[in-house]
Amino acid sequence: MAGEHILIVDDEKAIQKALRGVLEDEGYRVSAVGSGADALKAVAEEMPDVVFLDIWMPHMDGLDTLAELKRQRPEATVVVISGHGTIETAVKATRLGAYDFIEKPLSLEKTLITVTRALEHGRLERENAALRARLDERTEIIGQSEPMRALREQIATAAPTSGRVLIHGENGSGKELVARAIHALSARRERPFVEVNCAAIPEELIESELFGHERGSFTGALNRRRGKFETADGGTLFLDEIGDMSVKTQAKVLRALEEQAFERVGGREPLKVDVRVIAASNRDLPARIATGTFREDLFYRLNVIPIEVPPLRARKEDVPALVEHFIRVFCAGNGKRLKTVAPASLTYFMTYDWPGNVRELRNMVERLVIMVQGDTIAPEDLPPPLRAKAEVAPLAEGKPLKEARDNFERAYILAELRAQDWNMTRTAERLGIERSHLYRKIRTYNITPPK
Repeated sequence: MAGEHILIVDDEKAIQKALRGVLEDEGYRVSAVGSGADALKAVAEEMPDVVFLDIWMPHMDGLDTLAELKRQRPEATVVVISGHGTIETAVKATRLGAYDFIEKPLSLEKTLITVTRALEHGRLERENAALRARLDERTEIIGQSEPMRALREQIATAAPTSGRVLIHGENGSGKELVARAIHALSARRERPFVEVNCAAIPEELIESELFGHERGSFTGALNRRRGKFETADGGTLFLDEIGDMSVKTQAKVLRALEEQAFERVGGREPLKVDVRVIAASNRDLPARIATGTFREDLFYRLNVIPIEVPPLRARKEDVPALVEHFIRVFCAGNGKRLKTVAPASLTYFMTYDWPGNVRELRNMVERLVIMVQGDTIAPEDLPPPLRAKAEVAPLAEGKPLKEARDNFERAYILAELRAQDWNMTRTAERLGIERSHLYRKIRTYNITPPK
């Protein structure tokens, strides 16, 4: 597709002019610079789709420029050009990350073929990066806090077994992520993972959704349909928000669990399945049992392995890692340069209680990645409720002054430690305190350095 941006880096004006003319005739948007230093500046301002880079240039040659360019922007697609092509130079350029190598004098046909292939290569690389980011996001458990280490141990223990799992946690805390992690570590990993949100399906359709239906079994049933139990055969069925399921449907699910068999709606033939069920709820199921809105026998069938997902406010030390993770995901997904969060901004993230848990944090980071123009997310970029209007420091409403001050200080020290890669000397200098004082603060606030 024409219109892509191509950057030419060559100290010869004649080469710039000739190459620009050929590429612009094909509809590409072309810019040109005459040195490696100017190339790095241009790429910092706007990432081109393809870079044509001359090897032999004064001051900073093409190989040095290539090395620095790939260090700053690993995803850059670079085609190296040279009037003195040797196998040794081509090998060096390839090792440094060049996509291709062409020689002067440039052949019109070869140049256009190379551009087409380089653009396609770049597109596939971006698609793969976005796909990997999405897959990582769906299965990767982020955080090294004590609650998350305990959660990982529970997942690792439960995954290889065939026991049913009941996951409890607040909305947005990551219950589906835990279910997917259990499936990914189980012997069923190559088989389907099928999710059903019990709260999102109308009562009159939930049985058909779970067990399928025969043609003509109800108005609108024009064809036979397989249900989720059947689709998940051999794999894992994740029943999310099971606390919202009606008592009538609970009875049918209980029977399916007990017999590993069911009938489609309107059907008479029992269908045998081999399904591992993982259920999740944000409800207090024992309380619902007491009020008669959840079956006690189903609860015990599901609650073989109970797992509690901690709310984000109980693992604040994981917030910086989650912020970094989501920044990578959304920068890759939106084709943006990787952003960083200023330590002062990270303090706001650390002191906010995140009532919506990881989902709220994820949405906040996505918003900031899209809306913030620069490479650094500054405090003034943060919207409410993360940072109140006309506020100069994070507030902690409803907390005693000492607790609020301690929370702020802990968050600020942790943010600075991460910004300095946990180098104690640099962190102490940045904070304006002695190293021994910093160590005391770390012990006082129970800050655990990464292993």
